[in-house]
Amino acid sequence: MEDLRPVDRKILKLLEKDARLSYADIATVVGLSEEDVRARVDDMERAGIIRGYKGVIDWERLDSDGVSAIIELKVTPKAGLGFEEVAARVAKYPEVEAVSLMSGAYDLNVVVRGKTFHEVAYFVAHELSVIDSVTSTATQFVMRRYKEFGVNLTEDEPDGRGQISL
Repeated sequence: MEDLRPVDRKILKLLEKDARLSYADIATVVGLSEEDVRARVDDMERAGIIRGYKGVIDWERLDSDGVSAIIELKVTPKAGLGFEEVAARVAKYPEVEAVSLMSGAYDLNVVVRGKTFHEVAYFVAHELSVIDSVTSTATQFVMRRYKEFGVNLTEDEPDGRGQISL
């Protein structure tokens, strides 16, 4: 699948917004048969365009003890490999939720989840920072999530600040 048709992009946008939509619902919106939608989705899955389906969970509502952190890595790229080798190595850790190559002050953005602040700090100090090509790390702990993957996590919560009248 080299070039996507506009209808395929519509299907992708619908799935991105709600991966639980049925093929029948998608077919109604895009004007195709349910079988055509199923075939197009299957093709996009085989081509690696659709890489998976994921629910957005608001862990704070469950009083989860888990913590997330964003780790900025500065990396010395290797000849012929660039940042790919380090990014692939970092991505293999089960604690790592996301890895992105960045422009600007640092090279790799790594999102990590652990049970405690200490566990995440230990992971950074004993796993990430000791990788040969990693020259420095900076860790920011996530205090609260407001929106994730396009889903507002605070929609039905009052902000608790009260009204201000002018």
